Amino acid sequence: MLFGVRRNISTCLGVAAVLVAAQAADRPAYAWQPSKTVEFIVPAGTGGGADQMARMIQGIVQKHSLMDQSMVVINKAGGAGAEGFLDAKGSEGNPHKIIITLSNLFTTPMATKVPFNWKDLTPVSMLALDNFVLWVNASSPYKTAKEYVDAVKAAGPNKFSMAGTGSKQEDQIITAAIEQSTGVKFTYIPFKGGGDVATQLVGNHVNSTVNNPIEAVSHWQAGTLRPLCVFGAEPMPAKQWKDIPTCKASGLDVEYQMLRGIFMPAGATPDQVAYYVNLFKKVAETQDWKDFIDKGAFTPTMMSGDQYKTWLASAEALHKDLMGKAGFLATN
Repeated sequence: MLFGVRRNISTCLGVAAVLVAAQAADRPAYAWQPSKTVEFIVPAGTGGGADQMARMIQGIVQKHSLMDQSMVVINKAGGAGAEGFLDAKGSEGNPHKIIITLSNLFTTPMATKVPFNWKDLTPVSMLALDNFVLWVNASSPYKTAKEYVDAVKAAGPNKFSMAGTGSKQEDQIITAAIEQSTGVKFTYIPFKGGGDVATQLVGNHVNSTVNNPIEAVSHWQAGTLRPLCVFGAEPMPAKQWKDIPTCKASGLDVEYQMLRGIFMPAGATPDQVAYYVNLFKKVAETQDWKDFIDKGAFTPTMMSGDQYKTWLASAEALHKDLMGKAGFLATN
């Protein structure tokens, strides 16, 4: 009887050894990988698009055991994201810190002269391009962008309000572009995060917003908000969003999309960058991520290396032009 027990134990140990070996064989050999908790910096407030994406990534990494170490999301929204960017800039050589970026990567230093530029960091991967939608409260009479702009124009300057995230950031840049294109004038009201912006519109405290889809989708599904048009060059591909016309097709000649990308501090080695590029490729392969992209109407645009750097340089030039036309560039 004892022999049988020993034989069963030996058999179990043998099977366990085979399973461990098989798992090791499936796991790629990294030249470098994190040896402690990775800090995932969000240079924006809670509830907004960047925050939601970072927390979705954190959840996917944990759920699918894509990384041996843990990942913790940290919001550093002060100074229109400057707090987060300066933290990353001051962490040169630290491979256990990554930061998700939005277009404040360009707008914040241009608007404030904060001593930071995207070249102070190490580009890792572009994850997606985020869209902006012109939203009104579902109880309003406006069904199209033209109807809304005509009403704003008829009311006169500053009679209608546009809520957005921050001052001289993406939302206000789009608002300024609408004003330049149509001759209307909004009262722009800034809030700390996209979640707050959507809530203000649901409560009819403002007349409109240019929120990202992910920031307003739950309110749209609840029947409290109405999308009028999307500022991308093409309609959003996801099924639930595809019938929303582009703003250009609606007679509003404004076009804009926003970066959702990952950076590391300066001084990262090629092996460290490669680890994170591979990690985010794995994230993008999960159904959780595909569902998130679909729900939030993102344009999936995975990009890394020189292609990513070239895109960043082009986007920087575009934002300088847009902010210059809006009068948002810092002069001292």
